[in-house]
Amino acid sequence: MLGHDHSHSASHSHGPANYNRAFAIGVGLNLAYVILEASFGVRSRSLALLADAGHNLSDVLSLLLAWAASHLAQVRPTRERTYGWGRSTIIAALLNAGLLLLAIGAIGWEAIHRFNSPEAVPGSTMMAVAGFGVLINAGTAVLFMKGRERDLNIRGAFLHMAADAGVSAAVVLGGFIISRTNLFWIDPALSLLVVAVIAIGTWGLLRDSLNLSLDAVPPGIDISAVESYLTSLPGISAVHDLHVWGMSTTKSALTAHLVKPDCKLDDSLLASVQAELHAKFGIEHMTIQLEAGDEDCTCVQEPSHVV
Repeated sequence: MLGHDHSHSASHSHGPANYNRAFAIGVGLNLAYVILEASFGVRSRSLALLADAGHNLSDVLSLLLAWAASHLAQVRPTRERTYGWGRSTIIAALLNAGLLLLAIGAIGWEAIHRFNSPEAVPGSTMMAVAGFGVLINAGTAVLFMKGRERDLNIRGAFLHMAADAGVSAAVVLGGFIISRTNLFWIDPALSLLVVAVIAIGTWGLLRDSLNLSLDAVPPGIDISAVESYLTSLPGISAVHDLHVWGMSTTKSALTAHLVKPDCKLDDSLLASVQAELHAKFGIEHMTIQLEAGDEDCTCVQEPSHVV
């Protein structure tokens, strides 16, 4: 059984970047805004503002969760935790999706009740407070824009902030309409719009984080292409017991049994496989077992349905 863990320069790293400053700024700004928005929401009795404040509070909790996970992912492995704490980023992404679903459930329930008895709300107050929220949320989203493509945990933080910016913009528009028409049903209608926007943005995060938590093949890796590559290696006649999973939201691992009839160990081949798996598929950790393919000693893990 031969294992390799590939280290490479920061310019090519898929590992967790340090987002401590971005998280600190995002948490501070959004917590201050939650207090401001909730205060004005209570005074003006605007459900749209209170709904958005509740969602922003869940975002603060989500940012704290993602921040903690991002930090833990950089902790070195130990003898007890041989893979380190990298998987905490997957758990954080899954919990973030769960928090969002709870938030939209509460907002949607209250909005439906408000339709039966819409309350008068000051449109100008909604516009001013929500307009400030657009700036806060959009600015925070920008802090996480660069890392959203390669880190599901950072993507979760980005989606929270980007959705908030859009929702706040919708509240601004709603406040303008109310101030001109006195159509107060716009307030709960906007709350349902909040629910729809968050639900759409959350679905992908929930799906990907749940799949990673169940050791599914990470998004962006074609396991059929990986198998074809391994099968095409010189001296390799077959591949079985192939597994690819996420060790964290940024790091993937692979294990496989390669049938090599000549029974010769080949360190140069393994080094080449290690480099190619990273370059072609972004797989950073690999463990390869070489077998001769003796028919009298068939590998019990050869059938595709056996784990």
